[in-house]
Amino acid sequence: MSTTRRSFIKTTSAAAVSGFVLGFYARPSGPQGRLLAAEPFSPNAFIRISTDDVITIIVNKSEMGQGVYTSLPMLIAEELDADWTTIRIEPAPVAPEYAHPVFKMQITGGSTSIISSWQQFREAGATARAMLVDAAAREWDVDKAKLTTDNGHVVFGDKRASYGELAMAAAELPVPTAAPLKDPKDFKIIGTNVKRIEGPSKVDGSAEFGMDISLPGMLTAVVAHAPVCGGTLVRFDASKAEAYPGVVKVKRIATGVAILAKDFWSARMARDLLEIEWDDGENGTLSTESLRAEYSALSEKAGNVAEDEGDTAGALAGAAKTLDAVYEVPYLAHAPMEPLNATAHVREDGCDIWAGTQGQSIDQMVAAQITGLAPERIKVHTTLLGGGFGRRTNFSADFVAEAVQVANGESVPVKTIWTREDDIQGGYYRPMFLHRLKAGLDAEGLPVAWHQHLVGESIMAGTPMGAMMKNGIDDASVEGAAHMPYAIDNRRVELTNAKKRLTVLWWRSVGHTHTGFVNESFLDEVAHAGGHDPYELRKKLLADEPRHLRVLDLAAEKAGWGTPLPEGRARGIAMRKSFESFVAEVAEVSVDNGRVRVHKVTCAVDCGIAVNPWNVEAQMESAIVFGLTAALHGEITLEKGRAQQSNFHDYPVLRMDEMPEIEVHIVQSSESPTGAGEPGVPPIAPAVANAVFALTGKRIRQLPIRI
Repeated sequence: MSTTRRSFIKTTSAAAVSGFVLGFYARPSGPQGRLLAAEPFSPNAFIRISTDDVITIIVNKSEMGQGVYTSLPMLIAEELDADWTTIRIEPAPVAPEYAHPVFKMQITGGSTSIISSWQQFREAGATARAMLVDAAAREWDVDKAKLTTDNGHVVFGDKRASYGELAMAAAELPVPTAAPLKDPKDFKIIGTNVKRIEGPSKVDGSAEFGMDISLPGMLTAVVAHAPVCGGTLVRFDASKAEAYPGVVKVKRIATGVAILAKDFWSARMARDLLEIEWDDGENGTLSTESLRAEYSALSEKAGNVAEDEGDTAGALAGAAKTLDAVYEVPYLAHAPMEPLNATAHVREDGCDIWAGTQGQSIDQMVAAQITGLAPERIKVHTTLLGGGFGRRTNFSADFVAEAVQVANGESVPVKTIWTREDDIQGGYYRPMFLHRLKAGLDAEGLPVAWHQHLVGESIMAGTPMGAMMKNGIDDASVEGAAHMPYAIDNRRVELTNAKKRLTVLWWRSVGHTHTGFVNESFLDEVAHAGGHDPYELRKKLLADEPRHLRVLDLAAEKAGWGTPLPEGRARGIAMRKSFESFVAEVAEVSVDNGRVRVHKVTCAVDCGIAVNPWNVEAQMESAIVFGLTAALHGEITLEKGRAQQSNFHDYPVLRMDEMPEIEVHIVQSSESPTGAGEPGVPPIAPAVANAVFALTGKRIRQLPIRI
């Protein structure tokens, strides 16, 4: 495609800025997996070069600590041969140009930020560079093939012109249909350690998160929600709450009763004065123990078949030895450090939303439905996110939708804040799951059969993604359990979708959070039952999987697998491919009076080309802390339909004195980049559980770990 600057300006709000705004079509690329598709992107607008040499990169992914405000601009800066010190970033507005190429909406998740942008952003930079070179060649009347670029300049002999000096001339040129990309061996920025662009603002306090939004005349609101998922409001008396100092208004909305006040504390205190009667509905008698019994009974019946290779029943019947086990994992809350919040200002002519969100397009669509405004009248201003882990995007846009409902009909902006108790007790959990497993071993102790039946609530069912389910299989439930990389000839994996009672949602690494723990722990059982070292058995079963083997061997080598440890310590190993990346981890643990102490975690990761190695290392460390928190502490339990946990005193995160030493080793690779935000989570729980068994002889089949 070729387009002119004038025709492109008609489609982008960035046209009002003087200088050079680049519009282009780009092709998706990367490893062909479940998150990628080979089809054209819509028009995109990611680069703005002004006459003062400042290069602004419009970033269409949300920054929630994973580093996209740095790694994505690095892709453009590399191909542009830009001076990194001139790079600035802006969050993208909601527009078709910024839609995720696979999800077809503006969204951040699935560890796909780099995967989906690798080719797209590089082509943007290369195209801009080609146009700047063309502009210089025309100005100097020379063959453009003789020009080079360096650190934000076009160069010809002793002539040098900065990109800012060429911006206006370049802006008048047609966009080329294609521009050559660099050979990776010529990268100067990609693959280097680059400091985070937004880092200084987080240190000096100038960074703006959703909670920091303050607008003239703004009110603050909290909402009283049903204490049981699915509960409904019967009646309420707000007279005492309305009389509380600072309260401006109390009103009923779809999700409960909202208190609007001049400040948060007034609203929070007034909420306690509401007299509310709720109908708990059918979940009013729900308990964790009743669900465990139900799931166990379901696991003994036939399920939907997710994988069926070989003759599993026959191989089990003829095995020299069989093993049986039941594994369980609980509901988990996301519990980001910044509680959920959003600010909305609804007017007759439009609506502005300020939020740390992972799903801008969904927010826009839902807000349009609530207000009756056209979607293009809904402006979403994306702030930094104080943690997301999947919680800040779902198909109901729940916390953003609630903020719009609260502000609808008001004459001023309203910030709606969820307390941490509201969030932890408010649903949208990682589903609870039960796995029933059976393995068969031959005379040499090698696995010849594997049968696994998973029972739990489906994330996809009842959502627009439900149409993707085939034969009752939610891939988000069985990923990593079905189609294991291990060479076991006879495998059968079944899934039973339990009745959907709670609002369940993707949680950092989604299905791999439980299948990683279960499969890697049960494989450890198989290894010991067959008289094999767990690391050596994995090597044997992965003989035809070179990338799996590389991380497995690297982690084992760096951890000193097989070498002596201080008395009272043991090692456990686990690995997992998720989000197209390969991660192996070795945990070194001790147990003191029933308390598990993780002293060291050695991690090896192959995520293709590491765009910013510091970022990859930080993401692995973060994922290990996140996963270790869940393994040692994470649990949402139900009694009479009510979550029993409420804040960090009873839903704790890993404390500083529990933090292990972490070593991260990145495999050097020429493969296209893959996910880094989530793949470090799945191996940590089984690595720790396997180490506990090596030390104590006790198998951990239920999380969180209790000795």
